[in-house]
Amino acid sequence: MWHDLMHIQIPVADKAIRTFAVYLLIVALLRLAGKRELAQLNGFDFVVMLLLSNVVQNAIIGPDNSLWGGALGAILLVGANAVFVRIVLVVPWLRRLVHGSPSILVWNGRWRERTLFRLGLGKPDVIQGIMEQGGDGLHDTRLVTLEPKGSLIVRLRESEQNSDKTDMADLRARLDRIEAHLAALAARPDTR
Repeated sequence: MWHDLMHIQIPVADKAIRTFAVYLLIVALLRLAGKRELAQLNGFDFVVMLLLSNVVQNAIIGPDNSLWGGALGAILLVGANAVFVRIVLVVPWLRRLVHGSPSILVWNGRWRERTLFRLGLGKPDVIQGIMEQGGDGLHDTRLVTLEPKGSLIVRLRESEQNSDKTDMADLRARLDRIEAHLAALAARPDTR
């Protein structure tokens, strides 16, 4: 029993190749599944993720059920991820391949129907994102994009944008200049 628990039952190279191959396969599958999978997990997506982890478990461990084999697989998986993430950061073409590019969902208040269908996104989900970012609905938007990492970016029409601290500071500075100009005009002697 202790021997089976502590002794890795397959060659370490086999364990490493299995782990790296499964890691790359899952990265590719998630990329093919699209940004929606990263943006939101509904109940069905959650079930798929749980089952996927169970399905690939056997591909990684093979006939090895030892503690050290499991630890080695975990270390290799975390290590592969750390290396891969850093490579993607410095290799632009690989970053585009892995992450993709932003997808335009709404342009000037109009749906991009094909993009929504391709990404498997529903209009109610996008409307909710618009409302969470300060819009009242589709008519308030200039541009809505789904970013490669799954975040929804909403650009409101200028007339619908709220003022921020910078806007208020600019307005105060303008008022100060106007007041200074009026004070200077009032201080001038009347030359009429």
